Amino acid sequence: MAGHSKWANIKHRKAAADAKRGKVFTRLIKELTVASRLGGSDRATNPRLRLAVDKAFDNNMPKDTVERAIKRGSGELEGAVYEEVRYEGYGISGAAVMVDCLTDNKARTVADVRHAFTKHGGNLGTDGSVAFLFTHCGQILLAPNSNEEQVMEAAIDMDAEDVTILEDGTIEVITKPHECQQVRQGLISLGFEVGFGDLIQKPNVENIFQGEEAEKMRKLLDALESLDDVQEVYTNALISTEG
Repeated sequence: MAGHSKWANIKHRKAAADAKRGKVFTRLIKELTVASRLGGSDRATNPRLRLAVDKAFDNNMPKDTVERAIKRGSGELEGAVYEEVRYEGYGISGAAVMVDCLTDNKARTVADVRHAFTKHGGNLGTDGSVAFLFTHCGQILLAPNSNEEQVMEAAIDMDAEDVTILEDGTIEVITKPHECQQVRQGLISLGFEVGFGDLIQKPNVENIFQGEEAEKMRKLLDALESLDDVQEVYTNALISTEG
C-alpha cells in the first residue's frame, strides 16, 4: 500500500478528531440544528438534514437527542443559535487549509483558530485566499479490497460524477453535493464497505507531505480539529503514512 494512502489518511483524521474532541455528539447536534434551521425540519425535502441524521445514527446517537436538535433548529424548542463561519489559511510550506465552524460567538472562534494556526507554524488568511483551490462535492471512499468493476458500474448507474481508483487501491466516488447521501446509501445497500461518505471541499491538487513537515502539518490539523467550534478541516496536504 502506498505510503500516502488516502484510506489511511481518512481513517486517521476521522478517528483522531472524534477521539481527541470527545465531542462527536456535540458536533453532530450543532449540524442537525443548523441544517434544520436553514432548510426546514422535513428530512425528505432537506438533503443536508437527511445527511446529518444519518451521520448521527451512524454514531449511535439516541433518536430523542436527534429529534430535540431538529426541533431546536426549527424553533419548536429554545436553544443556542449557531452561525456558520469559514476561516481560510496556510499551513506548513504554504499548504491550503479551510476551517468550517458552527459558533455562537465568532470573536471567540476566530481567536481560537488564529491561535492554533500561529502556534503550529501556519497563519490565518483572508476570505477567499484558498477557497478557489477546492471544489464542493460529495465524496465516498470505499475500502481498497472492493471490486473495482462492480463499484464503478453501480456508481455510474446512480449518476455519480466520477469514479477513481487511487494509488493505494481506495475507490473514490465523487457526486454532486445533493446526491451524495443517495449514492452512499445505494452502495452500502449493495454490500460495499464504505469507509467515508460526506460533503467535502475537495482539493483540486494535493501536495504530499513526508517526514518532519508531515508531522508538523498533522499537529496543526489536529489542533484545529480539537477546537470546540470546528466542524470540519480541509487541506490540500496529503500526509504520508510512512515514517
